[in-house]
Amino acid sequence: MSAVPLIPVACGVLIDGEGRLLIAQRPAGKIAAGKWEFPGGKIEPGETALEALCRELHEELGVTLRRARPLLRFRHDYRDRHVVLDTWCVETWDGAPAPREQQAFAWRAVDDVADLDLLPTVTPILKALRLPPQYVFTPPDATLFELLTGLPSLPRGALLRLRQPALDERDYGALARSLLPAVRAAGLRLIVDRDPGLVAAIGADGWHATSVALKRYGGRPIAADRWFGASVHSAEELRAAQYVDADFAVLGPVFETATHPGAPGIGWAGFVARRGEAALPVYALGGLGSGDLADAQRHGAQGIAAISAFWPR
Repeated sequence: MSAVPLIPVACGVLIDGEGRLLIAQRPAGKIAAGKWEFPGGKIEPGETALEALCRELHEELGVTLRRARPLLRFRHDYRDRHVVLDTWCVETWDGAPAPREQQAFAWRAVDDVADLDLLPTVTPILKALRLPPQYVFTPPDATLFELLTGLPSLPRGALLRLRQPALDERDYGALARSLLPAVRAAGLRLIVDRDPGLVAAIGADGWHATSVALKRYGGRPIAADRWFGASVHSAEELRAAQYVDADFAVLGPVFETATHPGAPGIGWAGFVARRGEAALPVYALGGLGSGDLADAQRHGAQGIAAISAFWPR
């Protein structure tokens, strides 16, 4: 019995000046003909993922890649093959895309692809595209006044986890309700981390499960249109997050943190090993600042999660 082949693939998400994505339909005669995907193809022996992407984009679309950043690297298992997809966000290129292989393609907003018959590998890429590069945690003992004062300095579009472990459920819920309008006004998205029912009760943007809370659920505990994140510390916990349909995970600590002085971090090598080829975006946490974002993305992270990096002292 022959082994199922493992195929390394590079693909690129071209984003135009209006924020639209280029998505292409697989032409007749290819596996999964008629399905829609992001452009790319097999990484040949001796090629890096970026070299393969440059070649594929020129062959398929006639464009020359100028600048791209890593987006998501993950594995997907089909019945007859395994694919490791190295995905890049293509920010600049030369030339006007044209269908050199007679494939149809379209420019679509990230939330405007539901009518297309997508390959299953497109779903985790869309999640990575929808998520911001910054995941901000609140200082654990901050007052409402301190939080409101600090909101304008946070990166617009970021997720904001309300982390207040000392509060009881009632006071936590009251704080979340009071904070939500200002969070929205600042262009942020509020993530709560207590009872997941609080998400629907106050209209929050999502729920964050601790690694302990993650074990209590056998499936997704909130609606599909809200963000569901989870803290993980190992490859096993990351698989558990995938099993319950989490949208993203937070993995660390990468380096020593102010909240846990003396506790060694896992380093980037440890992050890469634990992150593996999971098919969901993973934020790097622990001793990181805004200047570490590019380094985090080079090591397979969606971005960085932090407290002190984002809050003025």
